[in-house]
Amino acid sequence: MALLILAEHNNKSLHASTRHAVMAASQIGGDIHILVAGNACDDVAKQAAALAGVSKVLVSQAPYYTWALPENIAPLIVSIGKNYSHILATATTTAKDIMPRAAALLDVSQVSEIIHVVSPDTFVRPCYAGNALETVQTKETTKIITVRQTAFAPCTDGGSAAIETLAVMPDAGLSTFIDATESSSERPELTSARIVVSGGRGFGSAENFKKIEVLADKLGAAIGASRAAVDAGYVPNDYQVGQTGKVVAPDLYIAIGISGAIQHLAGMKDSKVIVAINKDENAPIFELADYGLVMDWQTALPELEQLLSK
Repeated sequence: MALLILAEHNNKSLHASTRHAVMAASQIGGDIHILVAGNACDDVAKQAAALAGVSKVLVSQAPYYTWALPENIAPLIVSIGKNYSHILATATTTAKDIMPRAAALLDVSQVSEIIHVVSPDTFVRPCYAGNALETVQTKETTKIITVRQTAFAPCTDGGSAAIETLAVMPDAGLSTFIDATESSSERPELTSARIVVSGGRGFGSAENFKKIEVLADKLGAAIGASRAAVDAGYVPNDYQVGQTGKVVAPDLYIAIGISGAIQHLAGMKDSKVIVAINKDENAPIFELADYGLVMDWQTALPELEQLLSK
C-alpha cells in the first residue's frame, strides 16, 4: 500500500502543515510519497525528502505550477492517483481548493478534515461545527483525505527519501494568477503559535482592537479574532479563528471580548488551556474556558499587562 501527500510550499520552503499530513499517513501505514509541484522548488523537494517516514519525493516543475492553481494541480494528482491507495493533504485553504477537484476527476468521494485514524479505511472527523464526531468508513479504491492539522503532531526530520522527477501535465489554461498580497508580521503564524490572543466584537472599534497587541507582544503570541470582529472591519480576514476561519490548538488561548458562538468555538476548542475575559458572565465562552474572568477588557488588559511586566 502506497500513500501520496500533496506538499504545501512557497517554492522556497516546505510549509509546516505538510508535517502533520505525514504523521497522519504514518498512522494509516504504507509507503509514503510526497508530491512537490511548483517552479524552481528543488529546495522544497530536499526538505520533503528529509522528513521521517517518507520513502519517495516526486517533483514536477513548471511555471504554471508556481501558484498551485487547482485547475493545474488537480490533473497532476489524477495522473498518478491510481497508483496510490490514499492521497492526503492538510486541510489548508490551498488544499481545500485542490483536493475536491482531484476527487471529482477520480470519481471518488472525499473524506474531509479527519482528526483520528481508526484503520486504513475508517476515520473520525468533526461535524456540526465540532459538536459531534462522525466515524466514516470509505470503500473507495483511492481514498482522498484532508487532515486537520491540529489533530496530528508534526513529523520530525531524519529521513533520506529518494527524489524523482515527475512529468508535468499541460497547462489547463482555465485560470490565471493575477496577484498576491501577503501580510508580514514578526509574530508567530496563527495556526502554529503556542500562544494565541484573540479579540471579539466587544472591543468596539479597530482602534481599540490594536490595544490587544501589547499583550500579544509580551506573551510572544499570535493574534486572532472572531468572525464578528472581522466582519466589523477591526482586522483582516486572515486573523479569523473559527469554522469559516482558521483552526488553532495552541498551548494557551486567550479570548477577550468574545461571546463564544459555536462557529468560533469550533476553531479553538482543542486548545490545551483556554482563558476567557468577558464582562458578560453568561457568555457561552465561559462554559468551555478553563479560566474565566468576568471583567471589561478596558480594565482587564492594563492590569494583565502590568502583572506581566513584573
